[in-house]
Amino acid sequence: MKVILFGATGMIGQGVLGECLRDERVAQVLAVGRSPLGIEHPKLRELIQPDPADLSAVAGELPEFDACFFCLGVSSVGMKEEDYRRITYDLTMRVARPLAAANPELTFVFVSGQGTDGTERSRTMWRRVKGKTENDLLTLPFQAYMFRPGFVQPMDGVVSKTRLYRTAYAITGPLIPLFKRLAPNAFNDNREIGRAMITVAASGADTRVLTPRQIAAHAAP
Repeated sequence: MKVILFGATGMIGQGVLGECLRDERVAQVLAVGRSPLGIEHPKLRELIQPDPADLSAVAGELPEFDACFFCLGVSSVGMKEEDYRRITYDLTMRVARPLAAANPELTFVFVSGQGTDGTERSRTMWRRVKGKTENDLLTLPFQAYMFRPGFVQPMDGVVSKTRLYRTAYAITGPLIPLFKRLAPNAFNDNREIGRAMITVAASGADTRVLTPRQIAAHAAP
């Protein structure tokens, strides 16, 4: 399959990219972002530009893609709702709409979050915005899946770009094996998310909204 990937420099996106490059089911990856990845691979192409949602440079190729893995996102900590919405909702939909128009058979996988509110009524800003994003993606004429991972463990030396998350991982890292035993359904790692995305794009899933446990199940060999 041919995959277009957003957010490949982020913690989850790096794990997803690595799995795409390793997996024989993926023939080509187009990574779209603002900065170069700094790696080379026969499967990998990059589209580097200030506005990741501007797909005009590859408009003629859009019908050829089988899947879009949308891992681009920011922490809501310290952000005003309009700014968070501009990145989380507006940018996502600017990518999704032309992809859906170009290829209704495409699989679009959006990284959401555990606790997202599909009613869009939560008092917590990020839960409402993510819920709105999920709901509107599910109305588009392609195969959309929402991934709601729990606590995401970075693998292979990947480091989060968010300072708060880096601090949390530094503190909790040694305890993660214990936490996984106590609450195995609340954890995913970034490679696991990548494997699950590829499987869902290749074979589909029984539900459009996947919990941490369902993500792990689809990542299993």
